[in-house]
Amino acid sequence: MFWVVSLVTLACVVTTLLPFVPHPHGIFRAFEFPRLHTTVISATLLLLTIVFLPTHDFAWLLACALVATLLTQLWHIARFSPFWRRRSKEFRGDPEGTPLITMLINNVKQSNCDYKAVTELLREHDPDIAVFMETDQPWIDAIADAAQDYPHRIEHALDNGYGILLLSRHRLYDHQVRFLLNPEVPSIDTMVSLPDGEAFRLFAVHPEPPLIHADTMGRDAEIAFVGKMVRYDEMPVIVCGDLNDVAWSRTTRRFLRISRLLDPREGRGMFNTFDARYFFLRWPLDHIFHSPHFQLVSMQRMPFVGSDHFPMFYKVALTDSTVGRRRVDAAEKTDIEEADALIEVESNRDRRPVGHDWENQ
Repeated sequence: MFWVVSLVTLACVVTTLLPFVPHPHGIFRAFEFPRLHTTVISATLLLLTIVFLPTHDFAWLLACALVATLLTQLWHIARFSPFWRRRSKEFRGDPEGTPLITMLINNVKQSNCDYKAVTELLREHDPDIAVFMETDQPWIDAIADAAQDYPHRIEHALDNGYGILLLSRHRLYDHQVRFLLNPEVPSIDTMVSLPDGEAFRLFAVHPEPPLIHADTMGRDAEIAFVGKMVRYDEMPVIVCGDLNDVAWSRTTRRFLRISRLLDPREGRGMFNTFDARYFFLRWPLDHIFHSPHFQLVSMQRMPFVGSDHFPMFYKVALTDSTVGRRRVDAAEKTDIEEADALIEVESNRDRRPVGHDWENQ
């Protein structure tokens, strides 16, 4: 018992310390994902140590290591619990006089052929805006009938797992499909015009996934690039999509400081969206971040639709710019320097994106 507890405790300590290394490599960044799992395992080991090993000479050392691990992990994930202060304010205004926007965000998984589940979800919840990722031409065609109610769309079908589709009931303008740092990884940048004359900027992104044996520079640089693009935008802004990164990671927290956007998960829950196929292996990868112009009405994880990602459904209110502002974390000089360094290196690399052939194997 002692040696088993000791070895697993050592593993928990190591996986807790690795993410503190400020290097964009999967061996360090990957262990930011299972913080909740490490917390549960550490709490279980601490209980076992107290109950079954109280008289062992080194039990106190194990207990101290586990307590330190628990506190460190909780420091990162506690903000995504109902006990934390909500950074994104809950809308309590007049819905009749405030523009409300509903959004469906879904990584459909290119090789997933359950087209019916996705189209039924789109019809049932009838969002104002829907963003689908990993859409190749068969997916574009499968959604076509359900998409007829959406007069505005931006689509870029690809068979490399990075296709993207945006459907909107509201008029889109100044829109473009952008390839920020890799010519095979598109994102959508558009202005959305609402019926009452208000407008906001919408950025839909799907950066590369992390691999434990490779660097995460492509993902980290693209997320930082988007943060810098919207940092000084005076318009209301929403950034959404499958960021292939967890809400509490070094990369995402830096993005929030640079972009000056808010994460509605804070104070509400994790809303784990990946991996939808395995209940024991889940973390929050699909996000919406917004400027303080918006307040959250509701946020809901949708049912399984055959993908490895659960869809997310959001309803937000575009409020007057002077109402309900919440403080955003300020970026430090090191945040900007790190972002600039990542962008410079990645913009000079000539390579295919991570996972470009996964869905075709």
